[in-house]
Amino acid sequence: MCLGIPGIIVKIDDHAKKLATVDVSGVRRQINIACIVDENHSVDDCVGDWVLVHVGFAMSRIDEAEAAQTLQILTELGEAQAEIEAMRMSSVH
Repeated sequence: MCLGIPGIIVKIDDHAKKLATVDVSGVRRQINIACIVDENHSVDDCVGDWVLVHVGFAMSRIDEAEAAQTLQILTELGEAQAEIEAMRMSSVH
């Protein structure tokens, strides 16, 4: 099953390549934010955004309440732990 797991963008790592660090339940990982950047939402605007992360990409922006609800549902389903552990294995140190 492919999941988008909620995380918050905490910093921009490379403006030109649209790379940022996301925090997912305490695990930090570099992701690509190209899918959420447009003429109305710049790279710098992404810091503080809650996003759904899938295979190293921020696929969409979500609000904090939706992020919390999604994490709760994934935890209840037992899916969040596997996704978080996979991110931990490739986390930014």
